[in-house]
Amino acid sequence: MLEPQIAHAALAKSTLLESNVCYLRVEQVGKSLPDEIQAAMNGLATTNQIAGIVLDLRFAGGSDFDSLKATEELLEQKKLPMAILVNGETTGAAANLAHDLREANAGLVFGSALTNLQPDIAVSAGTNDEQDLLKNPYGVISLTDTNAATGTNLLPFVDVDHTTEADLVREKIKDGEQDDTTAQTSPAPPKPYIRDPVLAHGVDFIEGLAALHLSKG
Repeated sequence: MLEPQIAHAALAKSTLLESNVCYLRVEQVGKSLPDEIQAAMNGLATTNQIAGIVLDLRFAGGSDFDSLKATEELLEQKKLPMAILVNGETTGAAANLAHDLREANAGLVFGSALTNLQPDIAVSAGTNDEQDLLKNPYGVISLTDTNAATGTNLLPFVDVDHTTEADLVREKIKDGEQDDTTAQTSPAPPKPYIRDPVLAHGVDFIEGLAALHLSKG
């Protein structure tokens, strides 16, 4: 007796980052990928206006080149700023997808070099670190040589500013600007930030373009 075939999702994850960046992590370029991307974006757009797309192709593969073409057309039609994330484990149709989207000027590529593609922004991260951060991009991991080849000042694992609202209130009290009663107010919890260096670059790119668009509006 034959075992039933299990359909594996082509899209591993879809969510909003920073309230307006559509994050799509691809598992494989397969037959259902265009439909899954369309459904995910429709769902996310019902609650927030999407400023751009981060297409995460790290560790992605696939061999369905018909779906590759349909996925390219779908993403190009969205006419949204796009950050395309790749690494040395991006293979097959997923690598072709990154290459074709960049060639069509649909987005910029971030991450490590592929055989047929040099990233626009080179960001190096250890494979094990990347796998952990895919599960939780806000998680704390041990410092390795991650980011050594980025050529940037991004320090995703170190929070250099530990000043809280309570600290600021205490400073004002010392200067006689405010009642001591205010110091009893609980500070707002610190906003989490993305510690995945490749993803952080991609999100910053989208957010920067969104801010530029608003300034010109």
